Amino acid sequence: MFSSIRLPHIYIASFTIAGCGVYSFRRHLIEEALAETPEQEPHVMFRGFRPTSLRVQNVESLSHNTKRLRFEYPDQTWTSGLQLTSSVLVFCWPQRSWFPAIRPYTPVSSLNQRGFLDLVVKKYPHGKVSSHLHTLQPGDSLYFLGPLPGGYRWSAATANEHSRVYLIAGGSGITPTYQLARGILEDNPNANTKVQVVFGANTAQDLVLKKELDILQQRFADRLQMRYLVSEAGPSTGEADNKDVSYGARVNTSRLRQFFGARREGDEKVFVCGPPGMEKALVGGRTCGRGILEELGFQKDQVHVF
Repeated sequence: MFSSIRLPHIYIASFTIAGCGVYSFRRHLIEEALAETPEQEPHVMFRGFRPTSLRVQNVESLSHNTKRLRFEYPDQTWTSGLQLTSSVLVFCWPQRSWFPAIRPYTPVSSLNQRGFLDLVVKKYPHGKVSSHLHTLQPGDSLYFLGPLPGGYRWSAATANEHSRVYLIAGGSGITPTYQLARGILEDNPNANTKVQVVFGANTAQDLVLKKELDILQQRFADRLQMRYLVSEAGPSTGEADNKDVSYGARVNTSRLRQFFGARREGDEKVFVCGPPGMEKALVGGRTCGRGILEELGFQKDQVHVF
């Protein structure tokens, strides 16, 4: 059975414990560190896992519970310095909270973008960090720590190792999925790797980044194929009928067999990112037996869970 190793959780736990101890000294440990302005690699924003404060430049509502926040760099010529599948830690003190809250986020802006970084943030009912981020307005600041490894390093050499890459995303799991799909296609324009993205959501409104994904598909029509699955039976009242969206559909064995076919190749790779229930169904576990991907013939080393 496939195993899921979430490296970011190690960092989150470590920083949460450390954060509780340094709460009363935060001005000294963080604000003073920022004031020192440590040397940066030329044109790189994130380096050496140092605390960085960035200001909100713009806020855009993508759905009833999801926003895109743009954070500007101090120097408009800098890029993120992040590598594909890496992320950053958001470090904040939510209102009326005694302790700091930390959460990893994967940027959706190009990692080579100069001057700013975009995060897509879904607000959860009891999410301390997501709720805090949804209160931010242009001019507000937020602490970042990075880069945070993503557990899988895609490189130029990797681009020619896989004939086909399958990316399965659920809900907010689309952010690392989008980053990886974009990197595979844009960073290796001459590679032959085919990419298929399966994006599952509860409603069509929850298909955030669909516009960006559709543009990416148009640019790389010979290499990228998008599959949108929505649990709701049909378009909501006043909502346009998305002809490329399958309504009343879920990520399940029959659907993925239809998309991926029955024949497996040894150089195929699958990446999974989504709600715990979806990931468990896909990769299996000690208590639930074989997962869907194993039933479809994928081997353990062919599957990576973010």
